[in-house]
Formats: sequence, C-alpha cells, structure tokens
Amino acid sequence: MSTGISRSWLLGVWCATVAVLVAATVALGADTSTSVLLLVLGVTPAVIMMLVGGTTAPTVAEILHAVETKTRP
Repeated sequence: MSTGISRSWLLGVWCATVAVLVAATVALGADTSTSVLLLVLGVTPAVIMMLVGGTTAPTVAEILHAVETKTRP
C-alpha cells in the first residue's frame, strides 16, 4: 500500500474542493463577486504548486559537502 500522496491527486482534490465551494456559493445566491473571489483564492495555491515543480530542497549534508569541496584547492 502506498503511503505517499501524488502531486496530481492532491491538485485534483484541491480543484474539486474549490469547484464545490464555488457551486455552493452560486446555489445559495451569493453575489458573483463573492464566487469569483473564492475561485481566485482557491485556484492560486494550485497554480503555485504547478509552477514550483517537484524539486526537493537540498539536505544539510548536501549543502555542507558543496561548501567543503569549494574551499579545498
């Protein structure tokens, strides 16, 4: 069994949640500006996750090794 959550699954769940929230505001008769504001606030983190990419931060050992090799002649 996999314990990790894939990036695409997380984005899909996030977008589905935003869609449900926007649909609920429309169904409850909220103003269009309220629905658009919820949509923009909800979509922004998903767009940032797609733009950042899947790079991982370097470990402390990798940083220290890089510094150590640069200072040695």
